[in-house]
Amino acid sequence: MSFSFPGTQSSHMEPGNETGISGFLLLGFSEESELQSFTFGPFLSMYLITVLGNLLITLAVSSDSHLHTPMYFFLSNLSFVDICFASTTIPKMLVNIQMQSKVITYAGCITQLYVFVIFSGLDIYLLAVMAYDRFVAICHPLYYMVSMNHQLCGILLLVSWITSVLHSFLQTSMVLQLSFCTHMEIPHFFCELNQMIQLACSDTFLNNMVMYFTAMLLCGGPSLV
Repeated sequence: MSFSFPGTQSSHMEPGNETGISGFLLLGFSEESELQSFTFGPFLSMYLITVLGNLLITLAVSSDSHLHTPMYFFLSNLSFVDICFASTTIPKMLVNIQMQSKVITYAGCITQLYVFVIFSGLDIYLLAVMAYDRFVAICHPLYYMVSMNHQLCGILLLVSWITSVLHSFLQTSMVLQLSFCTHMEIPHFFCELNQMIQLACSDTFLNNMVMYFTAMLLCGGPSLV
């Protein structure tokens, strides 16, 4: 069963447990259309600056052989991840503001959630890897180039990607098992994991436990590093 959204107004499904939903409403920062329109310019500017700045860093590192070191290798990858991270949520928000719409399809919401968790995790893991790289450079300078060789850098990057993808797959798979019913409004400008779990009308105990456990394990660990 599906339901439709009339314009930008909030819509509710008939009472009952529905799994074949068609989409969600992203309420954004405010329900006032004037305030939503006011945020378009600043967010577009910040998004373009973010993309341009990180793109310049990536191009500078790749074009200058003197910057082909572990530190700049991880920095260029972090810049790429930051571009993807911002591009996961901001463009959709800008399109919705321009079209005076708050709708995102169910498939689009799940896809956005999956990609967002991947790149948010990668952001954290790469910062931890960069911290380890600086630790080796400061504490063991004579062995730095031997320790942080190309093979180890590649392994650290690969492990970060694999861990982030598997974590995102786990969280998204568990959200797909949930049933959504009457209240389809997400009080955010993108499909955030915790907000989607709160909207479910089925039991979310396991989802919450997994979300908190992985947050402590996969986010707390790199933060300690």
